[in-house]
Amino acid sequence: MNNQLTQIGNIPISVSALESLFPNIKRGNQKIRLLERDRQIIRLKKGLYVCNPEITGKILSTELIANHLYTPSYVSMSSALRYYGLIPEAVYTKQSMTLKHSKDFDTPLGRFEYTHISKKAFSVGLTNIRKDGYAFVIATPEKALCDLIANSPNVNLRYLKDAVTYLEDDIRMELDDFRQMKPEIFEEYINVGKKADSIRTLLKLLYK
Repeated sequence: MNNQLTQIGNIPISVSALESLFPNIKRGNQKIRLLERDRQIIRLKKGLYVCNPEITGKILSTELIANHLYTPSYVSMSSALRYYGLIPEAVYTKQSMTLKHSKDFDTPLGRFEYTHISKKAFSVGLTNIRKDGYAFVIATPEKALCDLIANSPNVNLRYLKDAVTYLEDDIRMELDDFRQMKPEIFEEYINVGKKADSIRTLLKLLYK
């Protein structure tokens, strides 16, 4: 077992950080290629890797990887709702919001999609989740729902019945779970995010 690599755990690591673990090796890039060939490290994109969990004993977190793969960003939309157990379907693409241009990454660990969001809306409703020695940024359930609605082209919630149909039939969220959400984040999102009218309808349903 490679002790140097076990130090990293499941944190995504840059080439320079990897090379620093092997200071006695002059040709660091060659060492990295060998580590990748031997499947001790997994390439996420040019210059960014994670260690094979079989080496480190640490389970990989796709939420943590999503944060590092394209920054600044946070996990949101269906991925966040699924993380909280609010929608039943498995989400095989990790969805995030970013201040940069929208972009997708296909990696050995799955597909990661990033959708642009305005600077004003970006900071609304974020939370930092810490577990097992690492932390990642994810939308609150309220923010994730707002982001999902705002970035679903065919979703237009004009009436309360539209909101109910969307929640129960389209994304299969329990209304009881929805009614536990905090209105403050919806109110803030209405002022800075897209599809304010649809979010306002959602807020009316919450208050009903």
